[in-house]
Amino acid sequence: MFQRQRKSLAVVVVVAVLLALTTAVYASEKPLVLTGNDLTIEDIASVAAEGRKVSISKEAMQNVSRSYDTVTRAAVEGIPVYGLTVGVGWNKDRPVFKTVEGKKVLSEELLDMSRKFNIISLRAHCAGVGPYLPVEVVRAGMLVRLNQFLTGIPGVQPYVVEIYEKYLNEGITPLVPSKGTVGQADITLSSHIGLAMVGEWDVIYKGETLPASEVMEKLGIEPLVPVGKDFLSILSTNALALGQAALAISDINHYLAVSYPVFGLFLEGYNGNVAPFMKEVAEMRPFEGYVKAAEKLRKTLEGSYLYKPSETRALQDPLSIRSMAYTLGNVEVTLKRAKDAVTLAANHTDDNPAVVWNVKKEKDRDPQTARYFIGDEGAIFPTSNFEILPVLRELDSLNVALAQMSNRLVMQTIRLEDPKFTNLSRFLSGPDNPGHAFGAIQKPLVAMDTENRMLATPTQLGATALAGNIEDTAGCTLVSVRSLEQITENLYDISSLQLLHSAQALDLRKARMKDGLFMSGATKKLYDAYRKVVPFVDQDRPYTKDILEGAKLLKSYEIQ
Repeated sequence: MFQRQRKSLAVVVVVAVLLALTTAVYASEKPLVLTGNDLTIEDIASVAAEGRKVSISKEAMQNVSRSYDTVTRAAVEGIPVYGLTVGVGWNKDRPVFKTVEGKKVLSEELLDMSRKFNIISLRAHCAGVGPYLPVEVVRAGMLVRLNQFLTGIPGVQPYVVEIYEKYLNEGITPLVPSKGTVGQADITLSSHIGLAMVGEWDVIYKGETLPASEVMEKLGIEPLVPVGKDFLSILSTNALALGQAALAISDINHYLAVSYPVFGLFLEGYNGNVAPFMKEVAEMRPFEGYVKAAEKLRKTLEGSYLYKPSETRALQDPLSIRSMAYTLGNVEVTLKRAKDAVTLAANHTDDNPAVVWNVKKEKDRDPQTARYFIGDEGAIFPTSNFEILPVLRELDSLNVALAQMSNRLVMQTIRLEDPKFTNLSRFLSGPDNPGHAFGAIQKPLVAMDTENRMLATPTQLGATALAGNIEDTAGCTLVSVRSLEQITENLYDISSLQLLHSAQALDLRKARMKDGLFMSGATKKLYDAYRKVVPFVDQDRPYTKDILEGAKLLKSYEIQ
């Protein structure tokens, strides 16, 4: 599983090399068939981070062709089409079509003007700042946008779809800056993808940064000549944010899975009370997520010595421990909602205007909305479907749930250092260790938890009016996604520190228990894997490498 440090261009190059090396591994895997309506988070990860190839269903390609025909027909019939009949300096007293073999077609003059306007618009919107996004993030964004094209609603020419497919399958990734968008479509970032396909920007190809024109010429790929709605559909989209969110959700999904045995191991080291996780207790107050989390904890702890009475076990543990099923359940619920929101958005386009070729105008249609129809069938509707609030709301909620979990993990871990709670040595020092033991490493725990709580501040509050006071709302989704990524990284380190404490506590407790300490199957498996990379602390030592090894183990740990 790829874990991402989205910090610099150097990281982008490293990931690109890894992708090139793994392409052969996944070449034999069946290509992902895109239909425009069934893309999953797992699909996005397999293409973006694992190099899986894609193909396009025949029916979906027909949607694209019909939609583009609708755009062309609208222009011929004098219906305003942004980027084709308006916004290109078109003089209304000039005809927009000519007759060829008795059929009206758009004039070459108008098409040429539209092509020039498309190129100019792509250039003018390339204004991103900051380090370039990693290869897999850009690939995820391109995949999401390609899938959305297949709904037919964007109204692009078929070659736009074809070149996106070629870029993904050939491993060509445009350089895209990581900052500079306020959401409501990431126009200043996505434009770099279109400009690369035109041949005027740089790409990552086989680990090298090269001019896109050079790579396309080498591979025999014709540069895109955008026309009509092409430029608008390429740049006016939230696909990049959705792709990055999908990868972040995939990461946190793994973290949540390993959190159960991590907490189980902690509870065994702490000698905690399992009563709050009983089926009878959970069903008394069956909040969404809570019952499921309690059930997972029971399964995790099956066979543990914690189900045997203990004279030193507290009747009621501190709240951070006692309410862990609620904490995990809260993350379960918010993660599912975030996943569902991203999945829905990835399979429904956010275009404005939207092209619909398969609707008919009713006879009693009101005059206002009837004007958007093209004859009796087909229409181009203005929308606000670029609004990202439904997705942002769930991402912000997930960040808050994770930050709360972060705080409770830190509280739990610090309690392990206190003999009043554990009946073990202070700071979990070994029997022959006269030093500090774990006394100093409360600091990084608190530091990361503080950062997590700051990162969880909702990003959906407030906006500055832009674009002549027309764009007066904002949905800074990428800020929320970057917060999710950093919170996840911090959580892995926090859980690594908890593992360090829990394993130490278990070893100290084993030495004191006459009847032996029986761990559950799930916790024993994790304990054994951890002890292979981090030994017992018998004397003070630098802990930095231990924390790194623990986080590395958790990121790659497989859950049955």
